[in-house]
Amino acid sequence: MRIRYAAKTDVGMKRTHNEDYFSLMEDEQLFVVADGMGGHSSGEVASRLAAETVSEFYQRTKDEEATWPYKMDRSLSYIENRLACGIKLANYKIYEAASKDIRFKGMGTTVVTTLVNGSKIYVAHVGDSRCYRIRGGQIEQLTRDHSLLEDYKDAKPDMTEEEERNFPHKNVITRALGMREAVEVDIHTHAVQDGDIFVLCSDGLSGMVSDQRLLELVKGSTDLERTVAELVDEANRAGGTDNITTLLMECTELDSSAVARDAQP
Repeated sequence: MRIRYAAKTDVGMKRTHNEDYFSLMEDEQLFVVADGMGGHSSGEVASRLAAETVSEFYQRTKDEEATWPYKMDRSLSYIENRLACGIKLANYKIYEAASKDIRFKGMGTTVVTTLVNGSKIYVAHVGDSRCYRIRGGQIEQLTRDHSLLEDYKDAKPDMTEEEERNFPHKNVITRALGMREAVEVDIHTHAVQDGDIFVLCSDGLSGMVSDQRLLELVKGSTDLERTVAELVDEANRAGGTDNITTLLMECTELDSSAVARDAQP
């Protein structure tokens, strides 16, 4: 797969500083979006630490002899284990920093990551930052928010749209990096098809822009840089009550002749 991507982060209309962070490793085709929390400067410390720790772990484990801080989960593939391990290590580093320095007490971050390997994409997340897939004119959310609202919806599957809109604790998350010494990482694998577009975002986008509007803005996009800017502008027009981060990835299948050309010295 050939991947085109673009990303943008914005402080929004109500906040005074940006606690979101995104990063990517082109050689690993690894993409990260993190949404920090904790107030003052600690939220941005947590989100940056999460992204940097995952990247550093991937750099170090390019050496197959490198040791891992967590045991392999036999129910997961090597690729899934590596992704989950990097996020678990980030969680521990954030938790440890918050425990040792009063300035960072209570800091944490959500995180959503994707890794493309061949014709598969691996999606891992903690919290309510999301990954969407746009395919064939349809949009699908590939992550499930770790939030009180989602827990309530599980307990009450007949919840109406009005009840969901008026739910008083919908912004309360139940899982994040740094909350506890250990964390459970949700990870899923999906097949990638030619033309798939994946959207990684913080809740500053998903909370302001409906899935349908997101689809309308992204579908058929030929200029990813312009599209991410339009998504941020749309969230700000809707109120911009939080920091906004969005990252778009467009996957294109390489034909055999292109692969052969790329392989030539």
